[in-house]
Amino acid sequence: MASASNPTSNALRRRDGGIRIALIGCNHRTAPLELRERVAFTTEQSLEAATQLRQRGILEEAVVVSTCHRSELYGVAGDTSAPIGDVLEEFLTSYHSIPRSDLEGRTYHWVGADAIRHLFRVASGLDSMLLGEAEILGQIRTAYRRALDHGATGPILNRAFQGALEVGKRVRAETEIGARPMSVSLAGVKLAEQVFGSLKGRSALILGAGEVAEQVIEHLRDRGIGSLRVVNRSFDRAQRLAARMGGEAVAWESVDGAISAPDIIVTSVGDVGAVLTREKMVRALGARDGRPVFVVDLGVPRNVEADAGSLYNLYLYNVDDLGEIVEQNRRAREAEIPRVEAIISEHVAKFEAWRAALEAVSIVEDLRGHFRREREALLRERLDAAPGLSSEERQRIASITEELIERVLAEPAARLRSSRGIAGHLSSVHALRRVFGLDKKGESGEES
Repeated sequence: MASASNPTSNALRRRDGGIRIALIGCNHRTAPLELRERVAFTTEQSLEAATQLRQRGILEEAVVVSTCHRSELYGVAGDTSAPIGDVLEEFLTSYHSIPRSDLEGRTYHWVGADAIRHLFRVASGLDSMLLGEAEILGQIRTAYRRALDHGATGPILNRAFQGALEVGKRVRAETEIGARPMSVSLAGVKLAEQVFGSLKGRSALILGAGEVAEQVIEHLRDRGIGSLRVVNRSFDRAQRLAARMGGEAVAWESVDGAISAPDIIVTSVGDVGAVLTREKMVRALGARDGRPVFVVDLGVPRNVEADAGSLYNLYLYNVDDLGEIVEQNRRAREAEIPRVEAIISEHVAKFEAWRAALEAVSIVEDLRGHFRREREALLRERLDAAPGLSSEERQRIASITEELIERVLAEPAARLRSSRGIAGHLSSVHALRRVFGLDKKGESGEES
């Protein structure tokens, strides 16, 4: 596996010289929950998709980021003739068996610096439904580490995602975008407060024992919740979380009975879809003696059947039903956006300078190959016309012309390695490629 400090990716040796970083995504701004849950990736699917993208030559490096608000494929494009955005959209729809027309106008494609800027904005919390949310940085870290351990990344995405994590840390340390931290889990608890007022003495049931569930429980404890029960497919994990948080673990098989008692139900069970059907909720409501129940479904795909929301005395909210809380959060934090954008721009510029330096150095190797091909063609042409030359003389001419190539390239190579003036600007690098005819694909106009 390549490391960020050892750039040996095939992308660095593409014949067009371009390191085409690309992404396709679908998020809360472009698609409703019903569509987002159809393109969501489980952990296993994320790794499987990254493998398929690389095996098919679509991407040379790949990372899949899938959360309740977004599904995104990041990668270094392979040597494909078709626009990479179209190729990635075709992969996304075929992988999830979705008609391509269903995603029309619902996805976004970015390449080059725009792709990096988007990644950095996501890591900083600027692209989240809840401006400045704390959870997304951890989700990016987890997605990247899984891809890294799986061997799906290389020097380019390693550098990009490590940069994103650095941006996220700086933003939260140097700005107030994360002050009064807001997250999906906190928003759900705040919504419960709007319904019940004080949560002291209330009872809650949490379905799930992952990071989001743990955050929900912490917020509920901070608000003096009374009875707290945890249900999870892994009973051991539910026990550990419940013991740590002062609650009670419930076996997964007992969930039907458990949902008839609490005032608040919060679900965050990954990868399984609907756990609480309308039929189950009808039975639970029948056992509650007319007491209402407040349900926050934080799962994607959803853990509660949508039509259960029409039941009397059941107040059902999902991740897209947090509009007013989102707006309040944005108003409180939007003054910090310019400071965050400045940090992002600084790191995008650093990444592009690094990428340009790699491409600049690769020009020397491409020029060497180009000059040698021309030299060999010229020697064949000229030496064939001079039959009187001995083999030693022919070898001497070949050696001199080879030395000439190395002398010509020595100074440009040294300058490209050390000069920020050239290596720091991709446009200059690409211009050099065009001058020497090394960038045949550059005429197509696609950003590389």
